[in-house]
Amino acid sequence: MDVSFIPYEEFEHIRSLKRINTFRRLEIISSMCRLNTLSAIKRAGSGHIGSSFSSMDIFVYLYLHELNTLSSGPDNPDRDVFFSSKGHDAPGLYSVLMAAGILQFDNLLTLRRLGGLEGHPIITTTGIEANTGSLGMGISKAKGIAFAKRLRNNGGRVFVLTGDGELQEGQVWESLQNAAHQKLNNICAIIDFNKIQTDRPVSEVMELKNLEARLRASGWYVKRCNGHDFRGLAKAFRQFQNITDSPRVLIADTVKGKGVPFMEGLEDGLYKWHSGAPDDGSYVQAQQELIGTINRLRDDAGIGAVTVVSPEPADSVPYPLSGERVVNAYSEALLEAGAKRQDILVLDADLSADCGTRAFERVFPERFIENGIAEQDMVSMAGGLALQGFLPIVHSFSVFLASRANEQIFNNATEDTKIIYVCNYAGLLPAGPGVSHQGVRDISLFSALPNCIAVEPCNALETKRLLDWCIFEAKDNCLLRLSIFPSPGPVTLPDDYMPSCGAGITVHEGNDAILFAYGPVMVHEAIMAAGILKAKGVSIRVVNMPWLNRIDREWFDKIIDSYREIFVMDNHSSKGGLGDTVLETLNASTGVGQKRIYKLGIEGYPACGTPIEALQYHGLDRDSLAIKVQAVLRHSS
Repeated sequence: MDVSFIPYEEFEHIRSLKRINTFRRLEIISSMCRLNTLSAIKRAGSGHIGSSFSSMDIFVYLYLHELNTLSSGPDNPDRDVFFSSKGHDAPGLYSVLMAAGILQFDNLLTLRRLGGLEGHPIITTTGIEANTGSLGMGISKAKGIAFAKRLRNNGGRVFVLTGDGELQEGQVWESLQNAAHQKLNNICAIIDFNKIQTDRPVSEVMELKNLEARLRASGWYVKRCNGHDFRGLAKAFRQFQNITDSPRVLIADTVKGKGVPFMEGLEDGLYKWHSGAPDDGSYVQAQQELIGTINRLRDDAGIGAVTVVSPEPADSVPYPLSGERVVNAYSEALLEAGAKRQDILVLDADLSADCGTRAFERVFPERFIENGIAEQDMVSMAGGLALQGFLPIVHSFSVFLASRANEQIFNNATEDTKIIYVCNYAGLLPAGPGVSHQGVRDISLFSALPNCIAVEPCNALETKRLLDWCIFEAKDNCLLRLSIFPSPGPVTLPDDYMPSCGAGITVHEGNDAILFAYGPVMVHEAIMAAGILKAKGVSIRVVNMPWLNRIDREWFDKIIDSYREIFVMDNHSSKGGLGDTVLETLNASTGVGQKRIYKLGIEGYPACGTPIEALQYHGLDRDSLAIKVQAVLRHSS
């Protein structure tokens, strides 16, 4: 289908028309940027529409009216600095940077593609001042920039945008208090107060009571206005210019999805447009509404209809998907376990839909605890529950739970209780959101705990069986990694399959080499690579190895006995994953002989892009695997 964009020349033309009222001009540009944002997300196949639209008018006001960035130049030490701590609103920010002439138009066509615009801001992108997407850090980073300006006697203000749900992160309140204490009075924080978090109202997740009073008590000068009213924004920032004895914060009341009426409200109590790309029908409807709004505004200003272009569709190789999602199987298994054990308590960090806990919440609301965007608090609460004899099962995305709450996880582990940590969105895919969301460090972080067993299932059946093992059999803490990505193809296990701690199961027979893998993506790619190699006369054994930091020595020695070349795939950094566990086990084995191990994991930071692009970049796709294995075997023969 045609995806419509407004080219830079249209923005340049509007900006040059001095006869138009300033605020009317900003209103037109903002609506035009909304269309480009919508289309960039549709073309990319994913993104955050609601958050981008709620922030849009703030972005437009700042870049095209308030900041001195365009006039002073990017290298001027006295320039204003702005960045969004939210990160989710990156598509909207990119559209405004293009409208301001900072980014090239063609950049918008590369959203979430390898070498293009990342799903969350990263400083390798022109105009981006800080890497964001992991919430809670923004005001602290703004403090560092502001302190550096003061130290060097440089001018310019520091602006940072936060989300309202983001205010649940404890670091935000540490930074608010410290900024006032350190007299960093050149900071202006803006809260995009759209009142909806991932898909629920902020008031339901964790209400921000007495927000203005709390901000003032932290030493900030506070203003509030309609974040979609350019005159109101201008008035607030004019007043801020007269405040020199404290940092300033603007609570901007906004609407999530602003600009497209059917994207603005809740549906059955939930917000539908937080993430993902619209389907074709919804895209066309939103596109028509935005073009209608743009042309009405332009007509009122005496300007002709807007010109749109429809670039060629993105060149993208589709990645086959089976339709199976392990998180759905997990949701069912969690519900079944909850019915069997009354001591199970489920904790969530504003990700219940993504982590598969919503069914449990509906059936056992008294045993479901929503902690909001506050992983450290959630994990320590789980520690207290475990000390009282409950079995807490803790949920969040891998990159946030494993690292942000690592000290709290360690503290819990030292108390010799049992907690199950479920790290969803584990691994490389989906790669579109970018490095801030890809969980490739969790195995190493959890494996540093002597009393924690890390596992990852390869399909729905193994998901249910591993969760049951963690709940009913494990004595230690458990890390259960789950892929949020739809399974690329069926991985078949026997119907009577039961996990045995430290032992994997063969999913493809072969004689020339052995390859260990785990998780739906890597096991599937390994099986596909084995098929490619078989057609070339090379036979490799593929073992699904769900135990990431425990290996049964007797089983291992037996299964590798006849193989000299051992390959290990990691959906994780090449350091600290299954590859290192296999290497340590091999080194301790009495039958090492001439055996060699080859670790295949994520080198450097994980790539942003389509599934195929990211897998190929790291050499973890089936074709790259087949080439690697064949080259090793040819060299060793």
